[in-house]
Amino acid sequence: MFTKAFIPYRAYYSSPFSKWQMSFANVHSFELGAQTVNRWMAQKDLDPMQFDYLYLGYTIHQKQAFYGAPWMAGMIGALNTTGCSVTQACSTSTTCLYNSAVGIEAGTFSNVINVMVDRCSNGPHVVWPNPPGPGGEVISENWMMENFGRDPHAGGSMVQTAENAAKEIGLTKERCDEVAARRYEQYADALKDDRAFQKGYMFPVEVKVSRKKVNVIEQDEGLVPTTLESLTGLRPVAEGAVHSFGSQTHPADGNAAVIVTTKERAKELSSDPSITIQICSYGQTRVEKGMMPKALVPAAEMALEKAGITVADVKAVKTHNPFIANDLYLCEKMGFDAMDINNYGSPLVFGHPQGPTVARCVIELIEELVGKGGGYGLFTGCAAGDTGAALVIKVSCD
Repeated sequence: MFTKAFIPYRAYYSSPFSKWQMSFANVHSFELGAQTVNRWMAQKDLDPMQFDYLYLGYTIHQKQAFYGAPWMAGMIGALNTTGCSVTQACSTSTTCLYNSAVGIEAGTFSNVINVMVDRCSNGPHVVWPNPPGPGGEVISENWMMENFGRDPHAGGSMVQTAENAAKEIGLTKERCDEVAARRYEQYADALKDDRAFQKGYMFPVEVKVSRKKVNVIEQDEGLVPTTLESLTGLRPVAEGAVHSFGSQTHPADGNAAVIVTTKERAKELSSDPSITIQICSYGQTRVEKGMMPKALVPAAEMALEKAGITVADVKAVKTHNPFIANDLYLCEKMGFDAMDINNYGSPLVFGHPQGPTVARCVIELIEELVGKGGGYGLFTGCAAGDTGAALVIKVSCD
C-alpha cells in the first residue's frame, strides 16, 4: 500500500503516562505537549523549521483548541508549518500516521511531524444553548465521562461492548484474569535493567507546580502492581460480567510525537541509519453496534492484505486493549498466542490518554522489532463507534 513513508529510528518519543488526576491533571494538554516536544527536539538537535506539515491528534477539548495544529506548530517553533487536527477517539494516532504516510506517498509532504496530546483529567463541561427548552434552560455535557458512558448510536457504554464481544466467544472471568495478569508481567519486562526498554523512547515531562518548583516525571504514574491472585479477588463490574476493574484500562494523561518522512530523510534523522522503519499499510473497519472489540480483527486483516503478508509473517503484535476481551477476541479469530502479544506493555496496564495511546503502542512495537533484529509488526486497535484501525510496520536492521 505504501512504499515511500518511513519513520526515522528514534525520531519519536512518548511521555510517561500519568493516571488521571495526578501530575498532568491541571496543565493544558497542548501547552504541555509543546513544551515537551521543544525539549525533546533540543536534545535531538532537530530544527523545527524543517517540517512541511503537522498533524495534531487529540480527543478532549482544551481552551482555544479551535486554533489546533497551527497553534501547536507555532509553539514548537515550526513557524512556516501548517497542519490540521485529527480527533478520532482511540484511533487518533493511527489516523495521524496514516495521513502522514498518504501525504509522503503522494509527494504532497516530505517531512511531517505528528504531535498527539490528551488530558483525561478535568475534562471540559460544555453548555449548549437550548432556546426552545423550558425557560430556555441549557443542555450540558461532561465531555469525557458522558461519552465513555454512552455511545449515542449504539446506546451502550464502552465496557458493555467488551462484555458483548466476550459473550460471543464464550470468555470466562478466569480466562480474562489469566491474560490480564500476563499483561502486567510483560509490562514488568520493560522495567528491567533500570527501565532499559522504556528509556529507549520515553522522554520525561516537566510540570511547573509553583514559581520555583518543577516536578520531573520520568516514568508512568498511578499503576497498581497486579497479580493473578489479586485479579481473581476482584468482582466483575456487573452481575454476570467477565471484566473487573483489573482487566480494563484506566484514563490517563500524556503526549507523544512521531516524525514520518521519506526514506532518504529518514536516514539523515535516524539515531542509527542502518535501521529502516517503513509504514507498509493501513486497515480500517466498522463492525455492528455495540461490538467495539471485534473491530480489531477486520482492521488487522485489511492491513495485512494491503501489505501483502499473512499472520505467519508477523513477528510482533501490539493492540489497543482497553479491555482484555480485545486481545482474546483477536487471538481467537486470527490465531495469535494471547500470551505472546503486547510484549513490554499495553494500554491495559499503562493507561489510556486516548490521543497519544496508539503512538506509544507503535513506538514500542518498533522498539521490540529492532530488539528482535527486524521484521513485520502489526498494530491493531478499536475506537469509539465500533470502529477499528490497524498499521503494518516493517523494520530492517542492516
